[in-house]
Amino acid sequence: MKIESRLAQIGSISEPVTGAVSFPIYQATAFRHPKLGQSTGFDYSRTKNPTRSVLEQAIAELESGDAGFACSSGMAALQTIFALFSQGDHLLVSLDLYGGTYRLIEKIMSRFGVTATYVDTNDLDALEANCTAATKAVVIETPTNPLMMITDLELICNWAKKKGLVSIVDNTLLTPFLQRPIELGADIVVHSATKYLGGHNDVLAGLIVTKGKELSEQMAFLHNSIGAVLNPQDSWLLMRGMKTLAIRMERHEFNATKIAEHLLEHPLVDSVYYPALKSHPGHDIQNKQSSGNTGIFSFKMKDARMIEPILRHIKLIAFAESLGGVESLMTYPAVQTHADIPVEIREKVGVDDRLLRFSVGIEHVDDLIADLNAAFEAAHAELQEGGAR
Repeated sequence: MKIESRLAQIGSISEPVTGAVSFPIYQATAFRHPKLGQSTGFDYSRTKNPTRSVLEQAIAELESGDAGFACSSGMAALQTIFALFSQGDHLLVSLDLYGGTYRLIEKIMSRFGVTATYVDTNDLDALEANCTAATKAVVIETPTNPLMMITDLELICNWAKKKGLVSIVDNTLLTPFLQRPIELGADIVVHSATKYLGGHNDVLAGLIVTKGKELSEQMAFLHNSIGAVLNPQDSWLLMRGMKTLAIRMERHEFNATKIAEHLLEHPLVDSVYYPALKSHPGHDIQNKQSSGNTGIFSFKMKDARMIEPILRHIKLIAFAESLGGVESLMTYPAVQTHADIPVEIREKVGVDDRLLRFSVGIEHVDDLIADLNAAFEAAHAELQEGGAR
């Protein structure tokens, strides 16, 4: 069955009693035992809940994994994964990294003796040079947030296997509709499901998918023990959002590509970071391992003084954090999503004071371009007026 059909049918054939096509919300924390020593399969909701179980089975199947785990946020999902590691363990991590992941590693995991080295995960020589006897895993974002750097997943996951490392891939930006890292050799896939999977800026969630019996059992133990699980209501909301993932991602990609191409030619824009563009250094790898492109990209203005007035003048596009919803959002990474990353590291990879990140929604593309153009013109006029004074 094609993935579009599998998405649309999430939870629709799982309720055996009533045949409800929308799986019910089981708002229960405890479940009766038929008798001593027997269980319905559900005992306590932290361990297992019927609504959450349908969601977890769906994401495992969509990602070609063996087990799925729904968490209370994307960061809770990452914390659960990182609990696999112990004092003295070392991680190799994508250089251009979401600020929240960097914060979790450097300010929390470091307290427990887990260290990390940040490298270009598409550079085998760099990975080899920084891999030590203590290295246990490679953590990959592809595309990265916000500079859209691409990692050759098959190449790096195969390298990790030869080294005995766990390969962890953040698939938030592409979702299983466009990219399935486990099919390319990854051991663990993680999502901030708040983003494209939920898709409506109304549910906070994280998802983990594992491949292999031993790793799945370890993750099940950590998921239950840590307890940062997704509640039944949000599990249902997430399933409802995922039903329309295919058509949303198609529209996100169409709009983002049109706007990126427009900005590439704009005289006030210095550069555009989007893998769909042939000029992007990861374009060919992206096309090889994914069936399409995400709806988010970043761009740099030629003059940093344009940033504040642009963010003040956009109207249809909201100046707000997060990404992946039907509404278009624009973010200033240097002071928002990546503020926890030291300036020298940010600027090394290109997250400077001229960079804006654009999560393109599903509005009409002409309206979005018009909103951008108007904001650019207003910002430019303000600078010229200020210079004339």
